[in-house]
Amino acid sequence: MYLMALPGFLFFLIMKYLPMWGILLAFQDYNPFKGFWESEWVGFENFKTFFTYGDFWPLLRNTLTISILNLIFFFPAPIVLALMLNEVRAEAFKRITQTIIYLPHFLSWVIVVSFTFLFFSFDIGFLNKALNFIGFAEISILSEPRYFYGLLVGQNVWKEVGWGTIIFLAAIAGVDQQLYEAATVDGAGRLRKIWHVTLPAIRSTIVILMILKLGDMLDVGFEQILLMLNPMVQNVGEVFDTYVYQQGILSGNFSYSIAVGLFKSVAGLILVVGGNYLAKKAGEDGLY
Repeated sequence: MYLMALPGFLFFLIMKYLPMWGILLAFQDYNPFKGFWESEWVGFENFKTFFTYGDFWPLLRNTLTISILNLIFFFPAPIVLALMLNEVRAEAFKRITQTIIYLPHFLSWVIVVSFTFLFFSFDIGFLNKALNFIGFAEISILSEPRYFYGLLVGQNVWKEVGWGTIIFLAAIAGVDQQLYEAATVDGAGRLRKIWHVTLPAIRSTIVILMILKLGDMLDVGFEQILLMLNPMVQNVGEVFDTYVYQQGILSGNFSYSIAVGLFKSVAGLILVVGGNYLAKKAGEDGLY
């Protein structure tokens, strides 16, 4: 048993815990030519710079807006879809449907964004060609800030909603069938069974996943947003992840970018602990 657990233990040790020493660079003015030991220690200067100048609030606004929209529209979608699939009685149709909705999960964001470009592009997009064909004016969707958040959420739903149903379908499969039989005896229809039996039975699963989602509130998907960004939507699309990439990789401000990333990680930890505390107060099991 310990030998079977060894690969997972080594993965977390090497990929998650050992690199954590790098957060010390957030408190330095790191110079690659001087190295870690000879670079100047500056304390919290990098954090002061980040919070003082004008980058922090727009980044926080954009990141929280995308996260909240995903929480409102994307998080419930797998629950609703799992409830719908659970009501399907034709097993063959159910399996085929599950397979089809799982497939987008295995596509890279490069492919998903390419599909988006081919569909919504102003010049060659299918939507604008269709609008032009029926006599309407073209819409510049990809370069309009007001459409940016909707595109991101729509991509997330299309790509991940099927994969997200796996956990909820497994939770629903564990519901005691006698509860449904008792509800039938009491005259409950399908909607009543869902509301009074299925949802209460999977509530703990929903709460745990919600707590984990809170930990990712400031992590909104680097690759997706980086591929979707363009100069026209930069003011609404720049988030902490892309900012860290630009400051650290492109500009070479290693210490500053690590300070930004550390802030994001600490904020995520606080959200998880706070969400778990509230779940405990509400009578749920929580994460720990």
